[in-house]
Amino acid sequence: MLEMSSIWMRVAAALYAVGLLHAILMVLRRRSPLFPVALGSFRVAVVLHAVSVVEEAIGTRSIPLNNFYESVTVCGLLLAVTFLLVHWRYRLETLSVFVFPLVFLMTLIGGLGNPVASWESATVRDAWLLAHVALVLLGFAALVVMTAASLLYLLQEQSLKRKRPACLFDRLPPLGTLDELISWAMAVAFVLITLAVVAGSIWGFVEWGTRWIREPKIVISLITWGLYLAMVYLRRVAGWRGRKAALMAIAVVAFSAASWAAHVGMRSIFIR
Repeated sequence: MLEMSSIWMRVAAALYAVGLLHAILMVLRRRSPLFPVALGSFRVAVVLHAVSVVEEAIGTRSIPLNNFYESVTVCGLLLAVTFLLVHWRYRLETLSVFVFPLVFLMTLIGGLGNPVASWESATVRDAWLLAHVALVLLGFAALVVMTAASLLYLLQEQSLKRKRPACLFDRLPPLGTLDELISWAMAVAFVLITLAVVAGSIWGFVEWGTRWIREPKIVISLITWGLYLAMVYLRRVAGWRGRKAALMAIAVVAFSAASWAAHVGMRSIFIR
């Protein structure tokens, strides 16, 4: 029964992934034709998610809150049900940009609580890790662009407030253009880092087993991704622009730097 519980959980995570795709389209294009499909997939996933939790409870004869994986699973289910109730009552589609990716990641983590066989091929192992690293590097490149645009925005804004623009600021793009560049770089960075987190979580699970979640580098990465998600939601949905958005972008980059520093030790794993 516990094996079936894991299967239902992983199928639910796959269905929640449709919602993640919808959120990515919303971030990149500010609109998504996938919401009706994503919502239907989300509803089916909630049912399978609930079945998994109930089977886990019956199999263990206890409330499935005995470890981190079970707790994340239950919290993800509660969040998903809450979203469906809120959407039924208020039709807040924009909330899906925040909820869909978060529920997907929580369910994915919950589904990685039972160990699986290790890598059958060293080539596949290294290729998977290479893809993860490539996504991280591309995401960080977008973050560098976002940071530079954010700093220039703050400098340009300060100069205009003082009404004493220097020659350097005369040559900079207007605030509206810098704000648009921040928005574009943020969207690209979020998509790449999200894919990197998913790939890295799966790689770490296969490589280290269930203890992967206790790795400090993984914890920092998940916290950083949560900040990315909050930044995207506040900018795309809550309408954060200008100074607030620039300052938050810089704060997220600082956490990203900490995450990168924590992952430096992975070079000894990759370079053998």
